Amino acid sequence: MSKLKIGVLASGRGSNFQSIIDEIKSKRLNAKIALLITDNPLAFAIERAKKHGIDYLVMMPKEFRSKDDFFIKIAEELKKRHVELVVLAGFMRIVRKPLIDAFPNRIMNIHPALLPAFPGLHGQKQALEYGAKISGCTVHFVDERMDTGPIIIQAAVPVLKDDTEESLSERILKLEHKIYPEAIRLYSEGRIEVRGRVVNIKGYNFSEAFITNPDVKKNPE
Repeated sequence: MSKLKIGVLASGRGSNFQSIIDEIKSKRLNAKIALLITDNPLAFAIERAKKHGIDYLVMMPKEFRSKDDFFIKIAEELKKRHVELVVLAGFMRIVRKPLIDAFPNRIMNIHPALLPAFPGLHGQKQALEYGAKISGCTVHFVDERMDTGPIIIQAAVPVLKDDTEESLSERILKLEHKIYPEAIRLYSEGRIEVRGRVVNIKGYNFSEAFITNPDVKKNPE
């Protein structure tokens, strides 16, 4: 089976980028990262790309006449390298139509909440302020609205009574690093089918999926 060619878009430290690199290195994920694109010349994701010999480009929106032109150029660079799946790994911009049209149902994102609850920024903080008892993360395909695309995989953690935004974020991030490469693996094996906004995964037993974080301790009585 040929390796799935991935393009990664990141704006910051790129910890999910690293989790994908690690799965590829361990041969648990049959893929190759063809290109990293970042809109931040100081992003630590660049250092990760350099360390692992991954090509990268810094592309600043201010260098383009419009946001659409920015995403047209991103699509061109990804297609030039025959990218099959685009992965957003902490990319802090709303993806626009030119890129979505170029890669329909082929752009994945991970969000630190159980969508459709708490879309947008600071999903963990939103969950705490709302008094949610369970939070988690969601891998979904990207559409033209914010965090509304078809859901692929979700994983949950309990919200503890003494949680802060930082402690909840840390536990959720551990699960992000598990389910994001898993979603990419399922895609690489041709097991994902999208019908409308519903994702079906061939031969996948969700009772065995990453439902809760085994590392978390129960609330003390």
